[in-house]
Amino acid sequence: MAASEYRVLPGPEGYLPPAAASMGVELPQRGEALVEGRVVPEEEAMLRIAERLLAARNPVFFPGPTILWAWKEGAAEKARAVLGLMEAVGARAIPMPDYRPKYPMINPAVEINPNHPNLTIWHNRIDVGVFVGVHCHYANVALKIIRGGTDCYTIALCGEMGHEDAMITLRDVDVAKLERLTEVARALATARLLRVEGSGAGG
Repeated sequence: MAASEYRVLPGPEGYLPPAAASMGVELPQRGEALVEGRVVPEEEAMLRIAERLLAARNPVFFPGPTILWAWKEGAAEKARAVLGLMEAVGARAIPMPDYRPKYPMINPAVEINPNHPNLTIWHNRIDVGVFVGVHCHYANVALKIIRGGTDCYTIALCGEMGHEDAMITLRDVDVAKLERLTEVARALATARLLRVEGSGAGG
């Protein structure tokens, strides 16, 4: 397979999956996003994220230290925006409060370890996982491990330039962008509900 054809898809891809960047996947520019290794407009990616989360059996957010702790101005507001998005899609959270190696002592029911994230994925049967507020270098490692050893569909809401190793990534994610994604998810959920009710009335 040529590098330009490489798709970032759920695994298991193997013990040592290649870094998506080494396979030719490039980070998106401002106003763009990545969906399975391909550059798309940001709004298209938001719709794909909403579709994935609303269709998931067990969607879980993995909030990291930059939104778990009120370490700077704006952190608490961003955390509240994440909670609003989680509520809109019916997701729960398993936090990543720090990056210290905890294996094999970690309790995968209550915390995710970036060094062994597959344990938390397997234990909780997570089919869609969302990284938000995780420092980029740790997110990159964890996303690659998840792709290598699980079939979890990963989404990275990054405050910086995005993550090639997530199935979908948004870049420059701030409160406004989280609120916009929440609007997209709520609109899609409402449209689906109306379709269901309409089909029931017609039956």
